[in-house]
Amino acid sequence: LDICRSPELATMVTLQPVRRIDVDAAILFSDLLLPLEPLGIPFDFVRGEGPAIENPLRTEADIDRLTPFEPREALSHVLDAIRLIRKELDGPDGVPLIGFGGAPFTLASYAIEGGHSQNFALTKALMYSNPRAWHRLCGMLGTIMGEYMKAQIEAGAQVIQIFDSWAGALSSSDYREFVLPHSRRIFEAI
Repeated sequence: LDICRSPELATMVTLQPVRRIDVDAAILFSDLLLPLEPLGIPFDFVRGEGPAIENPLRTEADIDRLTPFEPREALSHVLDAIRLIRKELDGPDGVPLIGFGGAPFTLASYAIEGGHSQNFALTKALMYSNPRAWHRLCGMLGTIMGEYMKAQIEAGAQVIQIFDSWAGALSSSDYREFVLPHSRRIFEAI
């Protein structure tokens, strides 16, 4: 996380493979969970386990406490890194820069489960038992991620990838009902 929060360090790490092994594109060094912190969902990485959410979302009241934010301000360090990276990559031999973010279902699942999950029982419990709260949470995430992806493009990312790492845990009908409308917000924004 310290590297992600430092534009200079994120630039250095992003450029290492470009300079060492002649890759076709640079991939922004960042983390898809970064938008959770300004929302009011702090997290850290636990050695050998991955990300751990301090206070997972479990109730509608937890969702009520979230604070929507403007990504250009709250995640400006990521955008500064993109600008620095583009300066280094511009030129006759430059390669494109890939930016990225998490899709609403994956971000919501991390926030609800508290980290990685095998069965997403807590996520599905909230989704099925309180669809209104679920859609409010994912709507907020979709709107924020749409603006965040637009901001990455404005800063110089030439390709955007949206990770919905855990959507495979849902049936296609659940995906269409509970996830797709919110992921579409990202694509409509960009």
